[in-house]
Amino acid sequence: MNLPNRRALLAALAALAAVPVARAQPWPGRPLRLIVPYPTGGVSDLVARAIGERLSSQLGQPVVVENRAGASGTLGMDALAKAAPDGYTLAFSAVSPLTLSPAIGKVPYDVDRDFTPVVSVMMSPVLVLATTASAARDFRDLLGRAKDAPDSVRWATSGQGSLGHVLLEQLQEAAKVRMVHIPYKGGGQQINDALGGQFEILSVNAGPVISEHIRSGRLRALAVGAPKRLPSMPQVPTLAELGYPRANLSSHFGVFAPGNLPLRILDRLNGEINRALEEPEVRNRLLASENVPTGGPARDFARQIAAEADSTSRIVKAVGMKGE
Repeated sequence: MNLPNRRALLAALAALAAVPVARAQPWPGRPLRLIVPYPTGGVSDLVARAIGERLSSQLGQPVVVENRAGASGTLGMDALAKAAPDGYTLAFSAVSPLTLSPAIGKVPYDVDRDFTPVVSVMMSPVLVLATTASAARDFRDLLGRAKDAPDSVRWATSGQGSLGHVLLEQLQEAAKVRMVHIPYKGGGQQINDALGGQFEILSVNAGPVISEHIRSGRLRALAVGAPKRLPSMPQVPTLAELGYPRANLSSHFGVFAPGNLPLRILDRLNGEINRALEEPEVRNRLLASENVPTGGPARDFARQIAAEADSTSRIVKAVGMKGE
């Protein structure tokens, strides 16, 4: 090697030595964003904020909750799918945008590729309620009236393709009855119209506001979609008890991250959220809203989602259900 070339090589090596070695940055080093794909004020929003508060305290960084409601949760989950997989953008959502929405129509993301399930947070029962417009004494009486007079019962849900809609379709097929589906765009207006007696029946996730309307007598609980009766409503049977096990559906919620989240961040997030779920403040807030805390390893949550996707797909095909 001649002298000029040797000098050039030594200069290049010196320049490389001067470059600092890249190291993995400590996580978290800045605020986190927690997307909630539902409107403000609902149970999912309240739970997300409770979890966000605990995470902020545990991680030493602010957790900013961002509501992105619409299209049965798929708008918010699409925003998550497009975010960087660095642990700074998360979502608190029902699993239905990953299990139900793809089964009834096109979604703007790839369920298998674009998401990392972090941890299961809660199981939310689905209540079947009668408004003041309904004269049904109980659930069996409701089905009897629907059978005697097809399309005389109006059943409201939070949206076309929602879990409440699946429950209704399953029930109609199993009981051989025909009711009128009234889909809303979210739960707020649905509840307002229910209190005004604009329809006879609604299916809705349990929550403190709903419980208050039941206690006041403005709404009557006829059945619940849950593994067992709710302690606060021991007189209300599950749909499985009533003879409709396939309609005995409940919502499952958890925290998600974009696909390809680094394992070290996934493990840290899973551990921190499981820790938050053990805090009395968070746990009591969930139980007070009729929701059951869950938690557990990320792999168990992923398996649960896969199983629910298979089950939901079979239901949707069986009843010929379509999205909006």
